[in-house]
Amino acid sequence: MENINNYDSASVALDKLKDAGYIVDYNIELETLICNPSNFKIDYIYRYEGDSNPDDENTVYGISEKNSSNKGVFVLGNLSFVEGKVRDVILNLEIEHKQ
Repeated sequence: MENINNYDSASVALDKLKDAGYIVDYNIELETLICNPSNFKIDYIYRYEGDSNPDDENTVYGISEKNSSNKGVFVLGNLSFVEGKVRDVILNLEIEHKQ
């Protein structure tokens, strides 16, 4: 897959990920991700920040299940506004991704 960080918008990143087989929507299947975060890994991260307002930030994650062919996407707004388990899981997966 091309370097996902070069896309102009989150919707383009989502389309490219879908074309690459990332079809599960982890925003809908959130419980699966939250209950077993160690089963998942982030493959791609795309961050988009609006031109006029830094608070218009969103992030698209390409996530795959480690022992499965399941791949999907998770979309978040500004992570600094997210609290609880979702924030913890995504931050830990990002740290793992960077290592």
